[in-house]
Amino acid sequence: MAENFVEEIPDFSKATFSRNLNSVTITSPAGIRSAAEAIHKIAQSYDFRIAASADISSKAHMVDAEGELINKDIFGWTAAGERWWEDTRLALSSPLPRACRYESEPVWCNAEGFHGHWQNEYLNEIDLKGYFNGTSSTRSAILIPIHLPFGQISAVSFTPLDNNVSDLSEPYRLYSDFFAIVTRRFITGYVLAMRQKHRMPANCILSKREAECLHWAAIGKTDKEISMILSLSHATIRYHVNRAGQKLNSVNRGQTIFKAGQLGYLGATD
Repeated sequence: MAENFVEEIPDFSKATFSRNLNSVTITSPAGIRSAAEAIHKIAQSYDFRIAASADISSKAHMVDAEGELINKDIFGWTAAGERWWEDTRLALSSPLPRACRYESEPVWCNAEGFHGHWQNEYLNEIDLKGYFNGTSSTRSAILIPIHLPFGQISAVSFTPLDNNVSDLSEPYRLYSDFFAIVTRRFITGYVLAMRQKHRMPANCILSKREAECLHWAAIGKTDKEISMILSLSHATIRYHVNRAGQKLNSVNRGQTIFKAGQLGYLGATD
C-alpha cells in the first residue's frame, strides 16, 4: 500500500499552510484587500515582492472593493522606475506576461533566460537580456502563470527584495510550488469576486461531431474540406457548425470557434 506522505508532514506545518491558504482566499469584493495584504506579507516573509495581473489581455488594474490599486497601495510599486502598472502596453511588450501565454508551470528567469522543470522551446525564443539589463529594476524573478477558465491568463511575479540577486535556482526549488498554490487561490478568488457577468451559456455541451467540425474549422479548413475529411455531406457540416453556434449563443462562425476554443473543445491547433 502506498504511503500517505501528507501524514508525514508535522501538524504545525499543515496548520501553517492552511492558515496561509485561508488568508489569501477571496469570497467577495470586501475580502480582496485583506487577502492582498496577506499574500504581500507571505511574499515579504520569503524576501520577495509580489506583482500581479489578473488578466494580461486587459488594461484594467487589480483593485480592492474601494477601487484602490492593489499593486500600488498594497504591494508597494510606487518608487521611481517601479510604476510598471502605469504602462498600458505592458502585457504586449513585457517578456514576462508573454511567457505566461506559453507556459502554465512556475519558472524563474534572469538575463540568461527562463529556467524551470523542463525545457520550453517557446520560452527559449524570448530574449530577456534587454529586459533585465535595462528596463527592469530587478535582476531575476519567479514567474507564476495562471490559466483560468475561458482562456483568461494571469501573470504573477515574485522578485527578490535584494535587486542584485540574479540566481533564484534554490528559492525556486524550495518555494515555487508553495507560491503557485497561494497565488492561484488568490487570483481565482479575485476573478470570481469581480466578475460582472456570465461569459458563456451555462452547461454548454457540444456533441462529438460538433467539436470535430469546429476543430477542423479552427485550423482553416472550409466546410467542403471538412466534409471530405469526415466523409459527411457539405450540408451536414454546416448543420453541426450552426448547431454548435446556437448552443454557444454565438452571432457568427468566428465567434463559435472562439467560444469553443475558450471552453477547451478544440484542443491544440498548432
